[in-house]
Amino acid sequence: MKVDKELRSQIFEIVENQIKINNPPETKLTYERLSQLGYSDFQVKQMIGQCITVEIFEINKSGNPFNEKRYVSNLNKLPKEPFE
Repeated sequence: MKVDKELRSQIFEIVENQIKINNPPETKLTYERLSQLGYSDFQVKQMIGQCITVEIFEINKSGNPFNEKRYVSNLNKLPKEPFE
């Protein structure tokens, strides 16, 4: 599958903003937890980005608002891929 570098950059920007403003705080906690497990900055942002992508997909598919509970649940499951 071809990687859309612009989309990845935008998702990474969302991750960085969530960490910077500590909202939700679970994003920063997840970043720190995965970094301590030995994952690189890129890998951690990619994993967190998967959780964000799940939310974007669900918003587009269902029209429902951002589901922070599901997002946090998926963050807590990392490094397992989010499937919820």
